[in-house]
Amino acid sequence: MKKPLIFLAIALLAAILVLLVGRMSLDLAALQSYLDGLSDWMAEKPVAVAVIFFVTYVAVTAFSLPLAVWMTLAAGALFGFWWGLLLVSFASTAGATLAFLASRYLLSDWVHDRLGARLATIDEGIRRDGAFYLFTLRLIPAVPFFAVNLLMGLTPMRVTTFYLVSQIGMLAGTAVYVNAGTQLGRLDSVSGILSLPILLSFALLGIFPWVARFALSAVRRRRLYSRWNRPSRFDRNLVVIGGGAAGLVTAYVAAAVKAKVTLVESHKMGGDCLNYGCVPSKALIRSAKLAHQMRAADRYGLEPSEPRVSFTHVFDRIRDVISAIEPHDSSERYEGLGVEVLQGHATLVDPWRVEVGMADGTRRRISTRSIVIATGAAPFVPPIPGLEQVDYLTSDTLWDALAGRNDPPRRMVILGGGPIGCELAQAFARLGSDVTQIEMQDRILIREDPEVSDFARDALEADGVNVLTGHKAVACGSSDGRKWIEVQAGATSRRIDFDEIVVAVGRAARLEGYGLDKLGIRTDRVIETNAYLETLYPNIFAAGDVAGPFQFTHTAAHQAWFASVNALFGFVKRFKADYRVIPWATFIDPEVARVGLNEQDARDKGIEYEVTRYGIDDLDRAIADGAAKGFVKVLTAPGRDRILGVTIVGEHAADLLAEFVLAMKQGLGLNKILGTIHIYPTLAEANKYAAGEWRKAHVNATVLRWLEWLHARRRGA
Repeated sequence: MKKPLIFLAIALLAAILVLLVGRMSLDLAALQSYLDGLSDWMAEKPVAVAVIFFVTYVAVTAFSLPLAVWMTLAAGALFGFWWGLLLVSFASTAGATLAFLASRYLLSDWVHDRLGARLATIDEGIRRDGAFYLFTLRLIPAVPFFAVNLLMGLTPMRVTTFYLVSQIGMLAGTAVYVNAGTQLGRLDSVSGILSLPILLSFALLGIFPWVARFALSAVRRRRLYSRWNRPSRFDRNLVVIGGGAAGLVTAYVAAAVKAKVTLVESHKMGGDCLNYGCVPSKALIRSAKLAHQMRAADRYGLEPSEPRVSFTHVFDRIRDVISAIEPHDSSERYEGLGVEVLQGHATLVDPWRVEVGMADGTRRRISTRSIVIATGAAPFVPPIPGLEQVDYLTSDTLWDALAGRNDPPRRMVILGGGPIGCELAQAFARLGSDVTQIEMQDRILIREDPEVSDFARDALEADGVNVLTGHKAVACGSSDGRKWIEVQAGATSRRIDFDEIVVAVGRAARLEGYGLDKLGIRTDRVIETNAYLETLYPNIFAAGDVAGPFQFTHTAAHQAWFASVNALFGFVKRFKADYRVIPWATFIDPEVARVGLNEQDARDKGIEYEVTRYGIDDLDRAIADGAAKGFVKVLTAPGRDRILGVTIVGEHAADLLAEFVLAMKQGLGLNKILGTIHIYPTLAEANKYAAGEWRKAHVNATVLRWLEWLHARRRGA
């Protein structure tokens, strides 16, 4: 209770003082009259007057009283320009710092408890650029100074930083008003202070912080690049390293705006998504779904049958699908667009030069104004003893390893309970393998809400997957002609035999072998970039899986636009990568799709929310299709239809999610979705019905009672 009582006491005292000040006559005539009354005392005891003035000014600023302008004018009139400037400059900064400290002590914890993670971005911005923001506000008081003092107290800005920046930032404006005070006898209104020269001075003050920031940036760049020999001219505007989703889009944008661009790919064009990830896995999932439907044909009034699965034919189809899509990402297509495509391994020599080890053994060095690193990610292989001895597969290598066999592996272990592991586990189980899925966490799809994880687990187990959660893989080996993995759950351990094991515990960014360490480009799990996707060097960018924070093809393409535009046109205007609305999906059956917050995210971040649910088992089209399972769950701001996040579980959930992605991106609420005509009967109606559930839950009961009374009167009742 200590802080609230102190806060109430200060607020009451400030309110009383403001009330008293409000009763005072505040104009130039009154100020001149007060100063005349002080003239004799000033002549006798100038030091005492100065001390009392200083203390009073500090109190006025600390309590945010509306007297600062008048006291600043008085300082000039009483003490002259230099002494007045000295007194006001230090008194105003001292008072502002007291208000800053009071806000931090009394309000900061309360505000952070209430807003939680929503302040994280602001706090990070203040840590990075807080001094500049404060300096700008002090020079251009777009926000009243008392508000700046209180708001900055809620941030992690250091007290010394606040004091010093305020001392310097307020000096110019203080000088203007103190100087005007020295001419007080000639002023007939406060507007007389703002003569044309002074207005121009303020305009220059407004430009100054941006000029200063540009100058500081230029100094940093000069220091950063000083140890490198910059070319006098460049072979290319842009070199892109990596021919996956991010690299291809980057090169496409550059070519579209007629820049000279070189794309370097060390393996296969199209990257992981085309060759090992999205495309082959979805082709596999489609074959597996058809096998499942054949077994369950009696649900549709047909004779069920056990499919005869030929892995040779399944994998032939996968290769055909890749071949059909391959031309979209081919070297020929991009060369036709004007991109120079090189097959080889690229290494950064310095910030402007890339050396390419060509496929034929030769080496070529290219100078370029900008570089985009888009080297993607590879499967992460955990350090499990004996894993190397059992010929493990990954989501990259299984396509070639299993393509030559006719029958599916009899016993498979899928290590990992994330999206990749779940998709592969269900697909191979449906194609006839006896699948055991091992996950160290207490549930699969750990990033989703628990009910979604439970739904997914039920779906996998219904297809025959033996899902082991809370089990840690501790060893692998081979004995007596059999392969095994040892897992531990609590104090109990056991061995599971298998014919094939697929490691699908996540993917790690490709960071080695590109010369990043030589240039000092910082890496952790990914390449460190700023909001513009710039690395340590402003002309070297990173995009896609290698940059994080998401490992999705669509976010890689999204980042690529920002990286390419900033690389080519950043000298004019830079754009911050926008991650506000990022959707994703796990393509098990039924699908799991999400955008924005789910309940566990909202709770972790301290964000208040309401939940609206619609069960897809009530949807006409889903019933007709035999897909009446799943739900739409929407999180909204309390009492409002603003969408915070959506989770959909069900048939074609990833397709249904697009409407909510658009709504969130464009700031449209559930009422707009409810008011949109959806074709009947379609699965997309689930979105409208979910919006309708929200609307029903927010009907005003009082209005309904009045309407009931109105209709009764109109019936003559």
